[in-house]
Amino acid sequence: MPEMSVIISTYNAEAWLEKVLWGYNLQSFKDFEIVIADDGSKSSTKDLINRFKKTTSLQLIHIWQEDDGFQKSKILNKAILACDAEYIVMSDGDCIPRLDFLEVHAKYKQRGYFLSGGYFKLTMGISKKIKEKHIITGSCFKIKWLKKQGLKSSFKNNKLNAKGFKSELLNTVTPTKTSWNGHNSSGWKDDIIAVNGFDERMQYGGQDRELGERLFNYGIKSKQIRYSAVCLHLDHKRGYKTEESIAKNKAIRKYTRDSKSIWTSNGIKKEIMILIA
Repeated sequence: MPEMSVIISTYNAEAWLEKVLWGYNLQSFKDFEIVIADDGSKSSTKDLINRFKKTTSLQLIHIWQEDDGFQKSKILNKAILACDAEYIVMSDGDCIPRLDFLEVHAKYKQRGYFLSGGYFKLTMGISKKIKEKHIITGSCFKIKWLKKQGLKSSFKNNKLNAKGFKSELLNTVTPTKTSWNGHNSSGWKDDIIAVNGFDERMQYGGQDRELGERLFNYGIKSKQIRYSAVCLHLDHKRGYKTEESIAKNKAIRKYTRDSKSIWTSNGIKKEIMILIA
């Protein structure tokens, strides 16, 4: 049994997924499997995964469902059940992990907590310029190289160059909430199962945060690691983003917060939990 399972969500984005898998192939922490949560991609994604199985030592599990629109919550729940490890890291198929990404998650994991990370967002132009050699050498994580590709100066650049005490300090003082972020968070599988995973009514817009809110209601606390666990977010279009889905998700999240709910009857188990006083 691996120490960690890494869930990576994807949908018809082989070029980005390939860069991401290169990143995981270079991780300093080795005791992990990858469960790819595929929301209906074409066969080219399967072909890419099979190629990585043959050419790398990555443990890859491909969980696929038929394309029925944006059903990320549903495929993530299937991926959760497929995880062999007690501890789960969740990220996306457009987030390249720095070589110490999983090492950081392993270092800070603790019973009674989940870890809340962030990402370093790139433009489409820079996203396209990143090749395998830039991931292998680590140059794509360096401000100097990124500025040569057009990156502008910003305080957010500290996400890449903060190390040691500086990253710890920034984790502590950042005003960003320690929420469950689908692109970079981790927690114990039994905690996620205890709140019944993701609410499958929810499409794009906060379904990851809602899971975290139920974990909070369940008594789980969170730690901030956004300046320690680094991943690069490759740019992409969001054709699945609609005002209707966002409004619906906001209403579900409000109910979860107001009612202090720990359970969704639309999650991994499709049943209502009966509490016995």
